[in-house]
Amino acid sequence: MNFIKTTEQESNYNDLDKMDLNELLVNINNEDKTVPNAVEKAIPQIKQLVEVVVNKLKNGGRLFYLGAGTSGRLGVVDASECPPTFGVSHDLVIGLIAGGDTAIRKAVEFAEDSTEQGWLDLVNHKISEKDVVVGIAASGTTPYVVNALKKCNASHIATGCITCNEESPLALTAKFPITVIVGPEFVTGSSRMKAGTAQKLVLNMISTTSMIQLGKVKGNKMVDMQLSNKKLVERGQKMLVSELNIDQDTAKVLLEKYGNVREAILKFKAND
Repeated sequence: MNFIKTTEQESNYNDLDKMDLNELLVNINNEDKTVPNAVEKAIPQIKQLVEVVVNKLKNGGRLFYLGAGTSGRLGVVDASECPPTFGVSHDLVIGLIAGGDTAIRKAVEFAEDSTEQGWLDLVNHKISEKDVVVGIAASGTTPYVVNALKKCNASHIATGCITCNEESPLALTAKFPITVIVGPEFVTGSSRMKAGTAQKLVLNMISTTSMIQLGKVKGNKMVDMQLSNKKLVERGQKMLVSELNIDQDTAKVLLEKYGNVREAILKFKAND
């Protein structure tokens, strides 16, 4: 199928190598400013996918992100932030990248071109109809992602995607596609820039709204966060001070006793 890859079209800027530093920075920033507006146009699509994600997670399923290169790394980042931020299991949101964990740091040549490995990676995680798989590819043509979603569809597994090219093979394959059209990149074809930013914004929206819908946030606070460093412990204490109208020392004792902000709030109120 032939379609126009806007992510691969010629940059709107010429002679980048002749621009001074300030001009480069200003022009990149000007391009970046267009990304949130492009994401806004996709909110109806994002809403449809999040509704599926929440339903699957509430019924014992998992959310998988599947991508290659920058797209894969962004999926891995978003998945890896869910346990410390929302206190969920590491097996609830899973990021898979073409080439495996090695590819997170170093590009694995031709890994994204495999038409079989994406599905095999999902099978290794015992993928089932209870789960939902979101393919991430700026181009919308990555074989590792597109073919895995085709296999998912054939196996009655819910599929979504995040891509930056309309009518791409990925967008046409996913049952719940999200297309964010950001246009040509500042450096022609460098989709780690605007396309990558758009994907990151959408991933933030998917995981955050899903976790809020699952009750992992109270008010505007991350009451289920893992207390894995001093900063987060101090944040947890401040939450307790604010929520329970207690002093810092009492908050510290409560947090040490229960090891979780939500649990500390519940126990304190129950004994009050």
